[in-house]
Amino acid sequence: MTEKNKEVIFKVNNLKTWFPIKKGALKKVVGNVKAVDGVSLEVYKGETLGIVGESGCGKSTFGKTVMMLEKPVDGQVEFNYNGEFKDITKFSKEEMFDFRKKVQMVFQDPYSALNPQKKIYTSFEEPLIVHGIKSKEEREKIMERVLKMVNIQPDYLQRYPHEFSGGQRQRLCIARALEVMPEVLICDEPVSALDVSIQAQVLNLMKDIQKELNLTYMFIAHDLSVVQYMADRIVVMYLGKIVEIADSKTLYEEPLHPYTKALLSAIPVPDIHNKKKRQILDGEVPSPINKPSGCAFHNRCPLCTDRCKEEDPAMHLHGENGHIVACHKYDQKKD
Repeated sequence: MTEKNKEVIFKVNNLKTWFPIKKGALKKVVGNVKAVDGVSLEVYKGETLGIVGESGCGKSTFGKTVMMLEKPVDGQVEFNYNGEFKDITKFSKEEMFDFRKKVQMVFQDPYSALNPQKKIYTSFEEPLIVHGIKSKEEREKIMERVLKMVNIQPDYLQRYPHEFSGGQRQRLCIARALEVMPEVLICDEPVSALDVSIQAQVLNLMKDIQKELNLTYMFIAHDLSVVQYMADRIVVMYLGKIVEIADSKTLYEEPLHPYTKALLSAIPVPDIHNKKKRQILDGEVPSPINKPSGCAFHNRCPLCTDRCKEEDPAMHLHGENGHIVACHKYDQKKD
């Protein structure tokens, strides 16, 4: 299936999420932390879109903004309502309540996502009550169904969060997100806090659930090997902007952006006789408060030119596989 005939479920256009910096008794705004700074992309129905980058690149803020857990200062996030795209940034309280059923989120720390003072039953029952499931019998049927999806016994509902392992708690968070039958699941580092063996179980489980329910995943992670296993397409972010988008196979075999190449070179290889040549980046990550002119990556880029220091590169299509990169090296316009 080509990208032209894939159904788009999310359209994000020039999304900006800035956090004001206030000083003094009058709380005067003296600057902004530009966590997400002009992101545009499309998410296709049924795919897993991986989002990667260093800490502080804005990927988690981007996920939260798409959920409207953070308010953007500019841009549009359009969601596909049976062929009609609606901008959720302009939704009323009632419209947002309906949107919450369609898009759910799984957070990084499963323990903090569950109330330690309440039994699992209460944590699972509450969202169903909020979304209008009045029958206790119907609520319990839904809870039993989603728990079976994640291989947890229904009688475990009477336990407290501290009585479960990390992997079990994350599976519980996935099950709770599935209660309202969402179309999209935004996963923010869903396995980073788990042991490697448990990670594999949770990832395989998520793949099985995706096939069963035809879910769309936005999978945010640091671990590039995990993203390679999970994602159909991958978005690479740097300092609040997208620098490269490609399908998983293409990105790992033919990365274009110097930042992407450096990230991939850091993936460890489990073979002492096959050592990879690391591409060590010089310099420091610029502040998201005072970004450098031109390309934000220019102070760390081995291919930097004068044009890179002055002009911010636009996204360019490279080849015929939907491979997009923001780098002057691949621009048709020459220096």
